[in-house]
Amino acid sequence: MKLTIPTILTIFRIALIPVLVVVFYLPYAWSNIVAAMIFAIGAITDWLDGWIARRYGMTSKFGAFLDPVADKLLVAAALIVLVKLGRADEVVAVIIIGREIAISALREWMAQIGASRSVAVHMVGKVKTVVQMIAIPFLLYYDMLFGVIDTAKWGTVLIWISAFLTIWSMVYYLQKALPEIRARVH
Repeated sequence: MKLTIPTILTIFRIALIPVLVVVFYLPYAWSNIVAAMIFAIGAITDWLDGWIARRYGMTSKFGAFLDPVADKLLVAAALIVLVKLGRADEVVAVIIIGREIAISALREWMAQIGASRSVAVHMVGKVKTVVQMIAIPFLLYYDMLFGVIDTAKWGTVLIWISAFLTIWSMVYYLQKALPEIRARVH
């Protein structure tokens, strides 16, 4: 297997996960901002590896598998840290992490039966991801940004919006898959 730049960026994103968790728990005043920056770097590499892969024809089956795994691991790790510190509600974490597991399983099954196009990424899923990728670093930082943005307040609002969009996107994907599910169950 040849490692491409997008795959290296994805592996880098996975390597950021333990760094994020360790930094966040360090007893220093700068821990919050550095943890938020680490997550933001992970979010940027998520966008960047996809852009590079498509733009320069560096897509691969391994990259297509690993990229969403890296995203889900990064988000899940951050959410668990945020719940432990009381910065995110457990319900939000269960909704977001549960949906990711359910939709990943659905996509895997749909791919096995040759119907993966019916659960292809949709705009509501992309919007959910963008809102999540803003909410989480806000909640990691959890202070005033530039003296005017209350990241604790806005992060909380955005993570709940993300949870709503998470449910909406899950319902959308399940509706798209329902004809195939019905055909296979009966």
